[in-house]
Amino acid sequence: MLIVLAVILVILAIAGGLVVHPLLFLIAILALLAFFGSRRGVV
Repeated sequence: MLIVLAVILVILAIAGGLVVHPLLFLIAILALLAFFGSRRGVV
């Protein structure tokens, strides 16, 4: 459930970032990296 929610938020952030502001696109990428990074225990 948490993964599904994260995917939806990332998709919305990317779609909104491309339309509204490029910074949101970068934030979405960083959030995705932080999410998977924390799952692996890298961070």
